[in-house]
Amino acid sequence: MQIHVRSNHIEGSVRLQEWVSATVTERLDRFEDFLTRVEVHLSDENGNKAGADDKRCQIEARPKGHQSISVTHKASSLDQAVDGATEKMRHALDHMVGKLEVRAVSTG
Repeated sequence: MQIHVRSNHIEGSVRLQEWVSATVTERLDRFEDFLTRVEVHLSDENGNKAGADDKRCQIEARPKGHQSISVTHKASSLDQAVDGATEKMRHALDHMVGKLEVRAVSTG
């Protein structure tokens, strides 16, 4: 599973990229064989201005042989935005894998 981190209006340091990659890998580790690539888009909606819930994390996961899944989470800090988005993605992938397993069992 490849993880790509992109940032907009946020300084995309190596440390930030490593932290985001480690967080996503840790949370989505059990889907590693199911996913080809995960793209993480970080942005600050207000740029240099302060504001509530202005940090945004969008995660797009590309499952093998299926359409990509995208989730977004906004929060007041980047940590919370990344945590929220990874949790949403984990839930979405759990749901997708569950549906695929049910189809496989019901069709034999």
